[in-house]
Amino acid sequence: MTIAFPAASLAPETETPLILALPKGRILSECAPLLDRAGIHPGRGWNDEDSRHLRFPTDDPMLDVVRVRSFDVATFVAHGAAHIGICGADVLMEFDYPEIYAPLDLGIGACRISVAEPRETAGTDDPREWSRVRVASKYPNIARRHFASRGVQAEIVHLNGAMELAPALGLTRLIVDLVASGATLKANGLVETEVIAKVTSRLIVNRTALKTRPEAIGAWIARFRAALPA
Repeated sequence: MTIAFPAASLAPETETPLILALPKGRILSECAPLLDRAGIHPGRGWNDEDSRHLRFPTDDPMLDVVRVRSFDVATFVAHGAAHIGICGADVLMEFDYPEIYAPLDLGIGACRISVAEPRETAGTDDPREWSRVRVASKYPNIARRHFASRGVQAEIVHLNGAMELAPALGLTRLIVDLVASGATLKANGLVETEVIAKVTSRLIVNRTALKTRPEAIGAWIARFRAALPA
């Protein structure tokens, strides 16, 4: 059910439309029902992954949406290129931008950041006795902090994909990656040995924009809050 909101609640402080950054990929389709309940209806083609367009108007003249890589949503919002965004908690943990305020857990895109290793070596020694380990990950900061908290020096091999190949090809012993069903790990002979953090997507806003345009951004935060399932 779409929630009706009075247009007056979105009276802008300036004449410039707000920009909402949305992530490409799996989360984009999960966003659709939430956006609909919040009264956000992007222009034609916004959820078409094959479209070359990246910025779309909505039926609200004071809101545009942009579609960017999931890892880039936080960067667009932190630097003020977008005012609002939907971003995974994994990205917020990795970059830890002080310019970002995350007022709402949207409860979509549920997954986890996990440590995984080959099935054959899992449990063969005690990780508490390690002093150094080599890890493949697209989350170098999260991985480094995690192992440092155990007193282990992690040498991070930064990969953006095909993480599961790293142990089999002798590149690293472990991987730290985002896991949903675990099917890809299993298909490549890996098992989860530890969950670092559970992840869902958050509504994020630029702190400066929230101060300079409090009414407009506050109204959108309220819309998203009202659109969340009971």
